[in-house]
Amino acid sequence: MIQRIQSVYLLIATVLSVVGVFFADLWKTVDGDVFFAKNALSSGNGMLIAMALLFFVSAFFTFVAIFQYKKRQLQFVLGRLSILINFILLGILVYFTQNLSGEINVSEKGIGLLIPVFCIVLVVLANKAIKKDEELVKSVDRLR
Repeated sequence: MIQRIQSVYLLIATVLSVVGVFFADLWKTVDGDVFFAKNALSSGNGMLIAMALLFFVSAFFTFVAIFQYKKRQLQFVLGRLSILINFILLGILVYFTQNLSGEINVSEKGIGLLIPVFCIVLVVLANKAIKKDEELVKSVDRLR
């Protein structure tokens, strides 16, 4: 049921996680090259590869949660897992931005660093709406 507000929040979070990997730059290197999360897959660093994969795992969980509208508890749990993954992703991004080589010369961070923050906010809003729906269903069941 895409017309529910939590489905809209989850859809926006999914689109941010997937599209942001390809279009939102994370930082600029010393050479002036723009670094995207998709570039991390071809790097040899395991932590960068994990970062890129976590973007896709977060998007997968939020996308699956959209279609679990009949199982609100599972939808809520998938939202919490997505929040946890985005916090881990945020930690990895902060670690790499603090340890970039040549940071004294170039200090340009990209807008892509905010993608996990936006996803966390959207999934928290979705979880609040899911909880509200669950309470509404329970209150109606009490009246029967």
